[in-house]
Amino acid sequence: MSSSEIGLRYGCNSHQKPARVYAEEGGLPFEVLSGAPGYINMLDALNSWQLVRELKQALGLPAAASFKHVSPAGAAVGVPLTDALRQSYFVEQVELSPLAAAYARARGADRMSSFGDWIALSEEVDVETADLIRREVSDGVIAPAYDAKALEILRKKRDGKYVVIQMDPSYEPQEMEVREVFGVILEQKRNDALIEAGMLGNVVTRNKDLPADAVRDLLVAQVALKYTQSNSIVLAVDGQVIGAGAGQQSRIHCTRLACAKADTWYLRLHPAVLGLQFKEGLTRPERNNAVDQYLRDDLTSAEQNVWRECFEAVPERLSPSQKREWLEGLDRVSLASDAFFPFRDCIDRASQSGVKYVVQPGGAIRDDVVTEACDEYGMVMAMSGVRLFHH
Repeated sequence: MSSSEIGLRYGCNSHQKPARVYAEEGGLPFEVLSGAPGYINMLDALNSWQLVRELKQALGLPAAASFKHVSPAGAAVGVPLTDALRQSYFVEQVELSPLAAAYARARGADRMSSFGDWIALSEEVDVETADLIRREVSDGVIAPAYDAKALEILRKKRDGKYVVIQMDPSYEPQEMEVREVFGVILEQKRNDALIEAGMLGNVVTRNKDLPADAVRDLLVAQVALKYTQSNSIVLAVDGQVIGAGAGQQSRIHCTRLACAKADTWYLRLHPAVLGLQFKEGLTRPERNNAVDQYLRDDLTSAEQNVWRECFEAVPERLSPSQKREWLEGLDRVSLASDAFFPFRDCIDRASQSGVKYVVQPGGAIRDDVVTEACDEYGMVMAMSGVRLFHH
């Protein structure tokens, strides 16, 4: 890992050439083992690596992230999957090591957004995880090491063009970081805020009961937030992200987006969805699209015609009341916000998606109003005092 410069295919867009990644002092802290990364690949790789490294540090479990356009589509730790999750994530017949389980969860959070993702893994990549990656449409992976057989599997993906990066797990960046925008250089101390359970100590609601699984999920959500484009809201449950609202200009829109994704994630576990009979030969991306369209209420006639062709027999659609009834079962969800809530509307919306536990920095004029809203719903809310904007 001694190279100090690597040429990239192009910058953010194909006309932005030349492009490179380089270290001003010493060598780069990674090695490209296969393929040729682009500029966005490197942004996703370096951001997602930090996310999984910090998840592993915070919880002591193997961690994975599915990254798209410098934000996580999903992130998770290696908690075993239920049979329903296995079926929903299309891994019913697959051997899952703890690391593979973490990636299956990360990929399963938002399978539409994870199409063509960048993968980050906190552990040496084993054969089970490589086999899972081999099946999915993905651009590349970053990890601290690779089992020899796993590397052989990954090097064959996309006819050898699949990008495989090995990261030096001992690497620590300088305290100060710089970037150039429009010929102007900006400098700041890097965000080295440590996400740990102590950040949840200031519980301001009447309900102060934070069980261990809620602590875990709040930490998962906060670490994911730290590497999600702001404004952002992240929902997590069962050791994984289930909804991320990234890069919105208002906090309520972040919340609506994150909650809508969480609702879709839970609706994918409905028996009617798990029982869908797809036509033989339908690929995983095609099945993902078919499920997404099955759950939508606004299909055009053209979309409906295409959708019907995905199934052996056209299934009966879920009614709005059936969806609402099923969503009543979504519970004990944890929500993290990268900045304070200016109004209670985010809490009101979150309550409809099973949110029970909340962490946010606090510091708003209406903190008392937001706390009262949490009390109305019996939620537990901690104020961390740490804002987690990421741009």
